[in-house]
Amino acid sequence: MMIKETSLRRDPDLRGELAFLARGCDFVLPSRFKKRLKSFQQTQIQNKPEKKPGTPLQPTATFPSSPQPLSVVPHVNNVVNAPLSINIPQFYFPEGLPDACSNHEQTLSKIETAFMDIEDQKADIYEMGKIAKLCGCPLYWKAPMFRAAGGERTGFVSAQSFIALWRKLLNDHHDDASKFICLLAKPSSNSLEQEDFIPLLQDVVDTHPGLTFLKDAPEFHSRYITTVIQRIFYTVNRSWSGKITSTEIRKSNFLQTLALLEEEEDINQITDYFSYEHFYVIYCKFWELDSDHDLYISQADLSRYNDQASSNRIIERIFSGAVTRGKTVQKEGRMSYADFVWFLISEEDKRNPTSIEYWFRCMDVDGDGVLSMYELEYFYEEQCERMEAMGIEPLPFHDLLCQMLDLVKPAIEGKITLRDLKRCRMAHIFYDTFFNLEKYLDHEQRDPFAVQKDVENEGPEPSDWDRFAAEEYETLVAEESAQAQFQEGSFEDYETEETVSPSEIGNKGNKSKIVTSDLSEKCGKLQSVDEE
Repeated sequence: MMIKETSLRRDPDLRGELAFLARGCDFVLPSRFKKRLKSFQQTQIQNKPEKKPGTPLQPTATFPSSPQPLSVVPHVNNVVNAPLSINIPQFYFPEGLPDACSNHEQTLSKIETAFMDIEDQKADIYEMGKIAKLCGCPLYWKAPMFRAAGGERTGFVSAQSFIALWRKLLNDHHDDASKFICLLAKPSSNSLEQEDFIPLLQDVVDTHPGLTFLKDAPEFHSRYITTVIQRIFYTVNRSWSGKITSTEIRKSNFLQTLALLEEEEDINQITDYFSYEHFYVIYCKFWELDSDHDLYISQADLSRYNDQASSNRIIERIFSGAVTRGKTVQKEGRMSYADFVWFLISEEDKRNPTSIEYWFRCMDVDGDGVLSMYELEYFYEEQCERMEAMGIEPLPFHDLLCQMLDLVKPAIEGKITLRDLKRCRMAHIFYDTFFNLEKYLDHEQRDPFAVQKDVENEGPEPSDWDRFAAEEYETLVAEESAQAQFQEGSFEDYETEETVSPSEIGNKGNKSKIVTSDLSEKCGKLQSVDEE
């Protein structure tokens, strides 16, 4: 039996099938369409009557020259089975993956028993620490729990109010990140703003054994809290939105670091976010620049940082609002202490992802997401002028550009994107070349093989910021020790002890006392975080 191959254009039934599929009745993948087409052709072959000798051929259907809508649609259900609906299980859990094995009632029963042991079944913020541990949470969740249960208004939390809060939390939020957001955020918000962290950090200042020396210096509480908040947002808020979401909390190490506060008595060992040494370094650097001590620095003040190592053009970009929040910087030309924290960390650690984004925003003058050759030349011009003033012959821009393009290897020739700088892992050299003359000259004098070794080293080495903060802190403490002993008339004794290593000057508590007393003499009364 000879069967002529069916044509897609001339077969009316097949054409109707194609028109029916094109009407959007269901979404057909190419592989599924091929199966339908094959099934349709087989059906046509089976239903086609055999040609007998002497039987005239049936006339083929003719179509008018002008296209008309099909009036009759073939019954596809008789030919091809409709695709079965697929039950796709839920794969996105914004509040965390529910744990079917967890026994919430048992946890609530333990909490109720713990409240019965408390007088009048009313817990204050210190007794909330025991409740937090029964809930399976770190100790320093006690302040957010206390506040969320209404303790800030009444001064205590009753068993009934807390159990109702925790029952709802267990039912609606299934991981630590979503619970933490719910406890700290405002009632109608699902993200954290800067002021939401103040009760938590105030409790850390009041109760952590590594910060007991701050009890006698309450004027420093707000400065320390401001520093920690800015470091949290610098690291965690990767979207630069000013609001931390549960997804950003999950991707960061903040909750793990917060849990370490309970185990580590020396808070300076926790270099992420909470280190008092890091706060002291940041604040001292700010105080040196704040000539009038009004807790704001001008563009001229910032240019004095590190002996005017940064170019004026990059400082102008910072004060233009490229990386700062609020209208104070643009209108009044002043930078707050909070913005200075971002600047200092970005300046001293240009390998950090946030730092790479910080300086990219500054160099991207037209805001198109690409560093053009014009923008690179604009920043390099000032570097050349400063080198010529120092008697150094600068490298021509064309030659420098070839070096930088070889360094970054942009995906699109002649256009450097943020992704290119993050991928090349040499962004710190790239940025220093265009707006930090001192570090640029240091890079030029270094062995290129040593630079490549630093890039290839992925071990748990301390970051550039950690190294800078440690060195600066030891220098500042040594200076304050020398000054204190000189004022006491024992400067000669200090000279005999000068060979002692910085770690042997005294324990961390003694260092902190020296630091605190020095800041007290400098600063006097400080504004609170809320007044900024």
